[in-house]
Amino acid sequence: MLSHLSINNFAIVKSLQLELFKGMTTITGETGAGKSIAIDALSLCLGGRADSNMVRPGEDKTDITASFILDNNINATRWLEDNELLDGEECIIRRIITNEGRSRSFINGNPVPLSQLKLLGQNLVNIHGQHAHHLLMKQEHQLTLLDQYAGHQQLIQASKKHYSDWRQLRNQLKSLRANSQENLAQKQLLEYQVKELDELALSENEFEDLEQEHKVLSSSGQIALICQQTINELYESEDVNALGLLHSVSNSLCELAELDPSLSHLPNLLSEAMIQIEETNSELRHYADNIDVDPARIAEVEERFSKVMSTARKHHVRPEELYQYHQDVKAQIEALDCSDEKFEQLEKDVDEKYQAFLVAAEKLSKSRSRYAKELNKLISQSMHELSMEKAQFCIDVIKDEKHAAPLGVDQINFLVSTNPGQPLQALAKVASGGELSRISLAIQVITAQKVQTPSLIFDEVDVGISGPTASVVGKMLRQLGASTQVLCVTHLPQVAGCGHQQLFVAKQAKAGKTETRIHQLDENQRIDELARLLGGSTITDSTKANAKELLIAA
Repeated sequence: MLSHLSINNFAIVKSLQLELFKGMTTITGETGAGKSIAIDALSLCLGGRADSNMVRPGEDKTDITASFILDNNINATRWLEDNELLDGEECIIRRIITNEGRSRSFINGNPVPLSQLKLLGQNLVNIHGQHAHHLLMKQEHQLTLLDQYAGHQQLIQASKKHYSDWRQLRNQLKSLRANSQENLAQKQLLEYQVKELDELALSENEFEDLEQEHKVLSSSGQIALICQQTINELYESEDVNALGLLHSVSNSLCELAELDPSLSHLPNLLSEAMIQIEETNSELRHYADNIDVDPARIAEVEERFSKVMSTARKHHVRPEELYQYHQDVKAQIEALDCSDEKFEQLEKDVDEKYQAFLVAAEKLSKSRSRYAKELNKLISQSMHELSMEKAQFCIDVIKDEKHAAPLGVDQINFLVSTNPGQPLQALAKVASGGELSRISLAIQVITAQKVQTPSLIFDEVDVGISGPTASVVGKMLRQLGASTQVLCVTHLPQVAGCGHQQLFVAKQAKAGKTETRIHQLDENQRIDELARLLGGSTITDSTKANAKELLIAA
């Protein structure tokens, strides 16, 4: 629960320290005094929208701190643990806004982004504003109220997850369909290219071998001439050849070795060279004898080589890369064929995910229908207590797959009949302003009992209510305060008198500046304030007596 609120330099507040307690606390004050200013400051502290105009004129910053006792607030405690921000049994939230519009946020002394304040705030305080009955006209808000009362968060999360999964796959399918024509055109082009490459049927490394053979065949005459010339120089020339010269040199070396035995190894070295020359000559002769200048083969190789070169140019690749290019194009066609299979599988997956979503949405819809019946009875009874004796309330839950959304397929309509014999119609069409305020209050009080936040704030939700109905409203809120902390800003003495404690808001001018102050009233001060609310600025013994009766009745 909210235990302390510190407000500094906020709007017309200079400095304000509020101690808050369990039960129902009412906040009253003169018109224009700023009865809702503490609520506005708390909303800002919990992540509300801020701007520099909120800073008190002449000051450099607004500083607001709210302290909460966690008690058995499991949701807030778990959130703080998960975010490594838990520090004992108390949670302190602070927000600073400068006159330049900059904002800083803290949880238990740790700087945090504004989004974390908002997330934590949802587990600490639930604020019902004075314009809640306007929101009541909107179907999305009606759905939120029903879901809050039902408390079926697991069903909602399941619906959201299945919807998200289905939506993601459906978008993939849409994208695939949009690209299908482009893929078809690409596939046709690739198939044309592959057909031509298949006809060529170039094997791996064939071009390198073909290039080498082409080079040899085209130079066969020159090769034969060089071979014969080399054979002559090595071995066969009658005049001079390499082998003959080596024989002559070998004889000379043998003579030297006889004269000087230290040179006896030289003839052996030269002998090895002579052997290598003979082997070289032999291989070269065998090669020359087998040179086959076949015109048909030359033409065949020439034609194949030329075809490979022209095909490579046509496909804008180097001839040595043509084989790999052929494999790559075939792989692309296979990938596109797989896309067709993927398309079929994706269609099945989309349908399966949608069916899973419908199952989750059906469970959620059944839960809503169940709790709608419960709410119908409770809200109708509450409306009877609020001087709408013949009124009937009904929540219409309509399943419609055309409205599939993360929150299911339901359309929610709040219907009401305020007079006997009048058919149930949409809330906005039937209820008057005063009736709408009472219906809104009944809904807020009843749904607040099921919302798992330890502090409930009602900011002038009793607008448009008076007389005996106001007494009933006060008793409703006091009863609610028996199980949770309730703060209620009100202008009605019947509601104010039902509080376990009462705060008074006053505005005063000081040193040419306006300040708002809030202080807790003792019993005598409460009687005077209730008398003021009952009789206006003039307090009489009669209004005081009435004020005492209100407190005694509460």
